[in-house]
Amino acid sequence: MQLQPTLATAAPRGLLERWRAWRDRTVRDPGFQQWAARFPLTRPIARRRARQLFDLVAGFVYSQVLLSCVRLKLFEMLAEGPMSAEQIAGRTKLPLDGALRLLDAAVSLRLLARREGGYGLGALGGPMVGNEALLAMVEHHATLYRDLADPVALLRSGGQGTELGAYFPYAGAERPGELPSDQIAAYSALMTASQPFVAQQILGAYSFQPHRVLLDVAGGEGRFAGSAALAWPHLEVRVFDLPAVAERARGRFASMGLSGRASAFGGDFLVDPLPPGADVATLIRVAHDHDDERVMNLLRKVRAALVPGGTLILAEPMGGTAGAEPMGDAYFGFYLLAMGRGRPRTRDELVAMLQQAGFSGVRSLPTPLPLQVGVLCARV
Repeated sequence: MQLQPTLATAAPRGLLERWRAWRDRTVRDPGFQQWAARFPLTRPIARRRARQLFDLVAGFVYSQVLLSCVRLKLFEMLAEGPMSAEQIAGRTKLPLDGALRLLDAAVSLRLLARREGGYGLGALGGPMVGNEALLAMVEHHATLYRDLADPVALLRSGGQGTELGAYFPYAGAERPGELPSDQIAAYSALMTASQPFVAQQILGAYSFQPHRVLLDVAGGEGRFAGSAALAWPHLEVRVFDLPAVAERARGRFASMGLSGRASAFGGDFLVDPLPPGADVATLIRVAHDHDDERVMNLLRKVRAALVPGGTLILAEPMGGTAGAEPMGDAYFGFYLLAMGRGRPRTRDELVAMLQQAGFSGVRSLPTPLPLQVGVLCARV
């Protein structure tokens, strides 16, 4: 009885694979490539693919144009209004030729735009103005790029001995809970600066109105928890993170006037129990930093810490996101390798892990920019 369906499905699959083999032979043939570039119906496709391939080759150069603009504060400068190349050269202390080279490169990338008598902000440069999160990440990527200078060596090493791994000391520490404040300051500040990437999207995707107590696990310096407390004045918020990070969170809560209903607990979630009693917990950009065994351990701890009927909100960039596929396996795949551990996961993988940890009713919550963050909601 099983033989007929197998034969029925094997034939189409065989035809498909033969067609794919023919296609692969054809598109790599120089003669076909030249013909496709000239033929009116295939010319747009050939040009588009040539541009896509060239962008892969030139991508690092593009990133350095952006970094130059950030370090020279060009976006903030031009937020005041358009300027001539001579004015920009004077403000940035660049020779005029160097300024023109950078300005024209930035125009081609839509970071800047030509204006009457000079240059102004472009479609992609405008959102950079005052964007603490984006500016911090652009600067931070210089560290990642140094580790990627020899990507084959990085792959062979399994991410050992990298500069990015040293930047995130908890990734390789045997006892991360004992890390002193001076060793966590840089990465903790970066995570705090980049938190707005996702905080507002999560707060817009899920209402914390029904909840009393929020526990933000690995919540850093409390930027998300603080934002949630301001958005929902009835909500008590708690952060659990490494002791040195929790101390910084307490300072942030005090500066926000939230000390009365915001607290921070120090510990290592890999070995220490989580504070009990919350009816909603959040894991924001945490799971992808760890291997499967540690994530499962963490999910079970979160479930144990929540009250019956409690809710978990898991939010992070997810692999396989429609329209943003390279972000998962390409960008985060290599970023996390350089960091020393963790991997991007698809929505389905995360759903399966949540269910295995004992959560139920797992559902996705839509966000405005799924490239930056996907959100899953699960119940105890």
